[in-house]
Amino acid sequence: MDDIDRKILALLQEDATLSTAEIAEKVGLSTTPCWRRIQSLESEGFITKRVAIVDREKVNVPLDVFIAIKTNQHNIDWFGKFSKAIDEYDEVVEFYRMSGEVDYLMRVVVPDMAAFDTFYKRLISSVELSDVNSSFAMERIKYTTAVPLDYMMDSPTPRRRRR
Repeated sequence: MDDIDRKILALLQEDATLSTAEIAEKVGLSTTPCWRRIQSLESEGFITKRVAIVDREKVNVPLDVFIAIKTNQHNIDWFGKFSKAIDEYDEVVEFYRMSGEVDYLMRVVVPDMAAFDTFYKRLISSVELSDVNSSFAMERIKYTTAVPLDYMMDSPTPRRRRR
């Protein structure tokens, strides 16, 4: 992994629709070596998927709900049932097992409070939970799917972006 690979990753994180020729021009390579690098980044698992980011307002799921879940069930059978249930809910866009006070945290996107109430009732009927706490985002201040690339093993010390 060198600076050119990092530049390619940064460009693709910003716009995965760029052609290989456009990326090659921006990183100072000819098309074929750039294409090989992109193929290598994919085969080595640095690029796991290329997706389109949909405008949530236009598809009517503008509301973010963060759900903190506690359970007194800490066994593999319960976890399997819970994970399988969560897989069935398209509204769940992120799902994490946590350390600390909360066992699981998920982010759900829905059109409105009524849709969330329907989701909530389905959730609590699908598996035994000891506590469910929901918080509604009032405003999205920062959102990105891009991850920082300055922490890679052969990168220099991470730099703070100047504002």
